[in-house]
Amino acid sequence: MKTRTVEKIIRSALKEDIGKLDITTAFSIPASSKGEAVIFARQSGILCGVEVAAKVFEFLPGEIRFKPLKRDGSSFRKEEKIALVRGNMRNILSGERVCLNFLSLLSGISTFTAKFVKEAAGKKVKIMDTRKTTPNLRALEKYAVRVGGGCNHRSSLSDGIIIKDNHLKAGRYIVDGEVNKKELIKLISNLKQKFRHAVVVEVENLDEFRSVIQCSPKVIMLDNFSLSNLKKAVGLRNRHYPEIKLEASGGIKLSNIKSVCATGIDSVSLGALTHSPSAVDFSLEIL
Repeated sequence: MKTRTVEKIIRSALKEDIGKLDITTAFSIPASSKGEAVIFARQSGILCGVEVAAKVFEFLPGEIRFKPLKRDGSSFRKEEKIALVRGNMRNILSGERVCLNFLSLLSGISTFTAKFVKEAAGKKVKIMDTRKTTPNLRALEKYAVRVGGGCNHRSSLSDGIIIKDNHLKAGRYIVDGEVNKKELIKLISNLKQKFRHAVVVEVENLDEFRSVIQCSPKVIMLDNFSLSNLKKAVGLRNRHYPEIKLEASGGIKLSNIKSVCATGIDSVSLGALTHSPSAVDFSLEIL
């Protein structure tokens, strides 16, 4: 993660949470008060966000020492201690919620991602995220996916080329359900010449797939394909276009990820990794 990006996110979160003044803390705790607190988990999971949590206290006045007891990517159990925080009591209390929010959000994503990675184990299938992230938190959320063992798709529209169904329709590369292979080949060729990014094309059915695979994209994204059609697409690819990668997307859950991976596809992309995980519950208690 880029340090400046993370720092900007943290500063914004602190400003949002504290506002002009933490009134309760300022009037109930002496300015010189010092103490110690422990952060612990209320449930099990895969940890993510320890360094971010530590940085929260760096942006608050006064000396605070944040001692992590676990590293990002490590598993933890319910009631297990995650970190110790020592220093100015006012600042510990003022930074508490932002610190815990980052740990909860990011550990939720890494824990959820790890479950998909575990189900896909042994199939050599990449578990990938999407751009379905929380506005302005993409860098952190994609980091959490990596911590959970997943892989990142493009972080912005300038980081990769994915020709989706709406591009195909709006650009008239598909008209009345028919792929204009001549024009699509020209488009893909032009993109390959101008950019180093792999060209990915999304298709919604087998007819589109049979046409698009002849246009030589690097990757074909199979959107909402049934298991049966995924197998047919993989079979056709293996027989005639083994160099083209296939990515399954849409309708993929923990309950069917193993079956999807068994079809022979190369990767799976899931918006759910970042928009659907449950937050992991952490607490901070004064010792």
